[in-house]
Parts: sequence; structure tokens; C-alpha cells
Amino acid sequence: MNAARLARAPGLAYPRRMERLLVFDLDGTLVDSAPDIHAALNRVLVARGLAPYDLPAVKAMIGDGARVLLERAFGGRGQAFEAAALDVFLADEDISQARLTAPFPGIAPAMDSLAEAGWRFAVCTNKPEGPARALLASLGLGGRFAAIGGGDSFPVRKPDPGHLLATIAAAGGKPGAAVMVGDHRNDVRAAAGAGLPCIFAAWGYGPHEMAEGAPIAAAPSDLPRLAAALRG
Repeated sequence: MNAARLARAPGLAYPRRMERLLVFDLDGTLVDSAPDIHAALNRVLVARGLAPYDLPAVKAMIGDGARVLLERAFGGRGQAFEAAALDVFLADEDISQARLTAPFPGIAPAMDSLAEAGWRFAVCTNKPEGPARALLASLGLGGRFAAIGGGDSFPVRKPDPGHLLATIAAAGGKPGAAVMVGDHRNDVRAAAGAGLPCIFAAWGYGPHEMAEGAPIAAAPSDLPRLAAALRG
């Protein structure tokens, strides 16, 4: 049967392309939350008589969740991590109300273009799920995501690929039609372990060396083109 007849033949089932899913990291990829994290972290430290950090130093500590952030900050000041400090940090108004946090410039129009091209969205972040949901809701972004996989949503978290795979499943997606977007080696390695591509967000907090060979998006406006090339 030639192609023209095949196109007209009744009763034949045609495979439907899997719905494509773009999975975003949160801090440093979707939103610039470093100013709030910086302010809240320094309040925790100063209250304990420890010296504060400048913003670039805090950005370099972001990427492995709030507890690891505080462990690094306390360790950098020669002090052991205090569990109570984590509760204080998460309850800080700059964290809970995201007073200084905003989506990176260009994220909203890039997502609009991707949605028009048929992409759905999810978030996979090492930030605890509750604060992640509250942050996205405060920015009016919560309704754009089919699933939000936080650092405490599943038994594992990035760079373990199980975190990413569980988030994709929660969004109703398939790894074979998904792409990760992130600014940290945790995102790149989670994607590699899950068997799917990752786009490295160069506007985020991680140095370009963390891309480890992944395609690099210089700006959010690059995302539609790169995502289409990976899962066209």
C-alpha cells in the first residue's frame, strides 16, 4: 500500500507521539531566589555570632537543598550544623514569602512558546516540596506544572535519577519524551542516570563546567529550540 492510500485507509491505527514534558529545576533555573536565600541564611548565622556571606558565596552553595546549604554555611565558619537552624531558616519571611525572588527574565515567554508547541511542565527540585509549592504559588506559577517533585517528596533526590523519574511519573509523562532543564551538575547527572537529555541553564548559579557536555542555553529564549532538537 503506497503512502497516499495508507493516509486514506479506514480502520488503521496510527501511533500517537508521546506528550513531551520539560522538567525544570527551581532555584537558579526557573526563579532567582538567591537574594532571599542570602538574606535568610545570613540572619541565621548572625544570630549565632557567625560572620555572614556575600551573595556570590551563597549562590555557590545552592543546589543540594536547604539542609546541605546550612551544613556548608556552618562548616565554612568552622561550626557544626544545627538542626534547629534549619527550621528557623525555612520559617524566615524571606523564604516563606519570597519577598525578593522572581522568575528569571525570559522564563515566562519561553514557557508560553513551549506550551504552544505542545510541551507540558514539571518541577524537580531538592528544595522541600512545601516551600517549593508555596514559592511557585506566590509567583503565580503553581498552576503551570503537572507535578512538583521536592527534595522530600520521594525516598531519593537529585542527583539520584529516581527523583527525576518519580517526578516524571507523577506528571503522567514518560522518560522517552522528557527533557530536564537545570543549572547544576545534580540536574545533568540525574538526567543522565534516567536516560534522558538535559539542557544546562547558563543564566543560573552553577559554572558552565557543570554542564558536563549537555547543551547549554545561554538564555531562556533558547529553550524552545534546544528542547525541540532533543525531542522533536
